[in-house]
Amino acid sequence: MIFQRALRRELASSAGATFTVLFTIIVTWTLISILGKAAGGKVASSDVVALIGFASLNYLPTILILTSFISVLMVVTRSYRDSEMVVWFASGQSLTKWIAPVMTFGLPIILATGLLAFYATPWAKQKSSEYVERFAKREDLQKVSPGQFKESSSNNRIFFVEGNAGQTASVQNVFVNQVDERGTSVIVAKEGVIETAPNGYRYLVLKNGRRYQGTPGQADFQTMEFGSYSMRVAQQAQEFDPKREVNAIPTLELFALPTNAARAEILWRISLPITCTLLMLLAIPMGFVNPRAGSSTNLIIALLIFFTYNNTVKMFEASVRHGRFAFEWAWWPLHLLMAVTVLVMFAWRLNVNHRYHPRALLAGMRRRKGGA
Repeated sequence: MIFQRALRRELASSAGATFTVLFTIIVTWTLISILGKAAGGKVASSDVVALIGFASLNYLPTILILTSFISVLMVVTRSYRDSEMVVWFASGQSLTKWIAPVMTFGLPIILATGLLAFYATPWAKQKSSEYVERFAKREDLQKVSPGQFKESSSNNRIFFVEGNAGQTASVQNVFVNQVDERGTSVIVAKEGVIETAPNGYRYLVLKNGRRYQGTPGQADFQTMEFGSYSMRVAQQAQEFDPKREVNAIPTLELFALPTNAARAEILWRISLPITCTLLMLLAIPMGFVNPRAGSSTNLIIALLIFFTYNNTVKMFEASVRHGRFAFEWAWWPLHLLMAVTVLVMFAWRLNVNHRYHPRALLAGMRRRKGGA
């Protein structure tokens, strides 16, 4: 019991440090990506924090799997490096005695991975799609940020404002470059207000400005001043209907869909908690290290195994998605192979560690005395 409590504390400490590092890396990378989209006008600047939260939630299952794998591996490796395992085996204990405390530590992580995979991640992906789609279907001027050029949804106008746009209907110091059948025109105004006509169309009413039509220096160049000038703006806000991708569909609805894409997504979600369980078990026999050697080799091999396993699951998912494999024959072979690998690794380590058993040590001492 003392050993198990101490082991769980060490595993929890290692997992906390590992999770903090991995999560920080993911959040930083996500922040850079989403800020780039916001700067490019693909998402609203006011939605950046929410989108970072949704993206981080999407990566949490993978982070938890890698955290549990590395944590168990590093704790076992440290026990070998500090020669604690030699004492452990010399006391007549087996490597299999590590399974119970490791799985007790890992069970909450496995359950969290399953809940994230089956419920939280699809919800986060759906909400993220809604935010992006809602911004894409907003009116042209509502997409404009102060000091930023923005092209209209019809691709024939470019807007620039110096005042606040956002959700308000009024903008200040407006610049509009418009291309139509009459050529290119430039409109500048001190103020613009969005108004709704009786027929339901939305118009940008510019006040106190000028309109330039044609090419400067040519005979057909025109300029005029106006007190009020109306132009229709694209209206898509009332037609918001976000498209649901298969990875954003709730799990219960996913089981009811007969498509290959739905089956492939189910395969991926099922694989996450299974992968988490098998990698934690694999880390126990894999943690062996020569006390005189460094422990970095084990970590490098562990990362290679994780990415290979994860990418192979993705390959099976793609095969099901494209109809090359049936779901019934694709979701289990890889995990069965990994389970057999875990059993083989345990058998190999148990055989190698058998020389540390008290009887083996006593026999070795007798042989050395006989030789002397």
